[in-house]
Amino acid sequence: MEREHTPGTVGRSPGRGTYAVGDERRLRILDAAVEHFAQWGFHASSLARIAKDVGISQGGLLHHFRSKEDLLVQVLAHTDEADEAKFFSREFGSAAECLGVLVAIAEYNSTRLGRTRMFNVLAAEAGEPGHPAHAYFVERYGQVVGHLTVTLGRAVDAGELRPGTDPAAVAQEVVAVMDGLQLQWVLDPRGFDMAGRLRAYADRLLRALTVAGTGLPQEA
Repeated sequence: MEREHTPGTVGRSPGRGTYAVGDERRLRILDAAVEHFAQWGFHASSLARIAKDVGISQGGLLHHFRSKEDLLVQVLAHTDEADEAKFFSREFGSAAECLGVLVAIAEYNSTRLGRTRMFNVLAAEAGEPGHPAHAYFVERYGQVVGHLTVTLGRAVDAGELRPGTDPAAVAQEVVAVMDGLQLQWVLDPRGFDMAGRLRAYADRLLRALTVAGTGLPQEA
C-alpha cells in the first residue's frame, strides 16, 4: 500500500533544515569560544559572554555543549581535526619533507591570530594538573613528538640523517623552537616573521644533521 504524502513534503528529509541551522550555530559557538579563550584564558572566560557574542542564550549554548569544560575540549578537538587533515594525512618521505611541512604549519598559523593566541594561553594554563585541558596537552605533545621521532628515526635508517642522531632529542628541540617562535609572533604579529625564522632554523638543522649537508629545498 502506497504511503500518502502531505503536499509540499515529497522528497524532503524532515528536520534537515533544523540540523543545518544547529551545525552552523555550533560552529559559530566554537569560533566565538576561540576568541574568548584566547583573550581571557579558560578560567576567566564566561559561557554567558560567549553565548551573547553568538546571539543566543546561555541555555541555548548548553544545548550544544554540556559545560564550559566540554566546550573547551570540543574547541581543541575541532582545530586539531582540521589541522591533521590538512597537514598530517600521510607519512613523510624524508626529514626534509617533514620539516618543510612544519614551516607550512607556521605559515598557516600566522593567518589565524586568535587560534594561535588561544593555543599559547591554554598551553600555559594547562601546566596545572587540575586544568581541564591538562590531559589534552600532555597527550598532544606526546603525539607530536612521537610522530616526529618516528619520522626522524626513519631518516637515520635511510641514510638521510647522520648516524648517531638522537631522533627523540631532535624532535623535542624542534617542537620547543616552534612554540617559542609562535609565542614571540603572538606578541608582535606584524613585526616578527614566525615562518621565516622557523624556515631558517630548519635549514640550519638539516645542514648540520644530513649526511649530504643539504638544507630545506628552496621556496618556489
